[in-house]
Amino acid sequence: MRTAIVFVGLTLALAAAAVPGLALVGCAAMQKPAEPKIASESYLIPSSDAGIQLYIRNKHAEGMSRSSAERTVIYVHGTTQGSESTFDLSLDGFSWMDYLAARGYDVYLLDLRGYGRSSRPPEMDQPAANNPPIVRTNTAIKDLASAIAHVLARRGINSLDVIGWSWGATIAGAYAAEHNDKVNRLVLYAPQWVRDGAIGGPGALGAYQTWTPQQARDRMQTGAPEGKKDDLFPPAWFRQWSAAALATDPVGSTQNPPVVRTPNGSPQDMRDYWFAGKAYWDPSRVIAPTLVVRGEWDGVSTIPEALSVFSALSNARLKRLVVIGAGSHMMLLEKNREQLFREVQLFLDEATPSN
Repeated sequence: MRTAIVFVGLTLALAAAAVPGLALVGCAAMQKPAEPKIASESYLIPSSDAGIQLYIRNKHAEGMSRSSAERTVIYVHGTTQGSESTFDLSLDGFSWMDYLAARGYDVYLLDLRGYGRSSRPPEMDQPAANNPPIVRTNTAIKDLASAIAHVLARRGINSLDVIGWSWGATIAGAYAAEHNDKVNRLVLYAPQWVRDGAIGGPGALGAYQTWTPQQARDRMQTGAPEGKKDDLFPPAWFRQWSAAALATDPVGSTQNPPVVRTPNGSPQDMRDYWFAGKAYWDPSRVIAPTLVVRGEWDGVSTIPEALSVFSALSNARLKRLVVIGAGSHMMLLEKNREQLFREVQLFLDEATPSN
């Protein structure tokens, strides 16, 4: 097994404080990706449960002649946001999905049920307090399995790369641990892990939660210095993201103030597992080369959590931990996002070790 820990764009003092004895890797200047014509297609597929359809988007360079496991990837979103308004939000002319597609990848995103443009369970048509939390992690893993089976059959390949963000990293990691034959490479961006002493908040959770874009931003930028938040996520980008997020919920967006409704299954699992000192999945069961990546200022998913996941990946053929300076939990939408894109790209482009 090959192991590496890399710090990108942090001061040497910060890096040494986190893991003594490690060297700092500097950041090369970022350039915007080349802009070949990108083909895009969006559609619904059936889930494993009757009446529930899952939203899929696919992007690749026009004229792509063949597919391969090494050049096919699917994104899995986190607790409060669907994939379209994050992985495929065009900021300054391109999204992360565009970035990968421009570099020869066949790129897919998935909205789990209850999110984005996928079917909303019937509980979301009732007051939240009428039902317990919906779309628990086991259900989300089933939805990811349905999407991956669809992509593999559609492209005639046996495996693909999986990128999961936050709760999506839990979903992706748990899937990979049970389906090593279907995962070529695994990226765990800002993964969850056991957090000693954490509490999940008072009272019982309802079926779903509602949030305004400002509330979501405040939560996801926890850990970033107050004077840096607008610099990281400029007001024009925030307005663009807010509009895209609200557009995914035609019911919530008509309320005053406008909100997005998303399932409470993930917050309930945080209470039952991560905050209760129990790991939801076992990283030692993952064999695929795995990248753990996070932002320096991520106060939602902490450095000790990332290190714990990294350490537990004891059987991965290759594992790497990358910490990127000046980035919060929502680094994929911030001005330093290209550092994240580049580090993930370097990892995906590498030759897979044989053992």
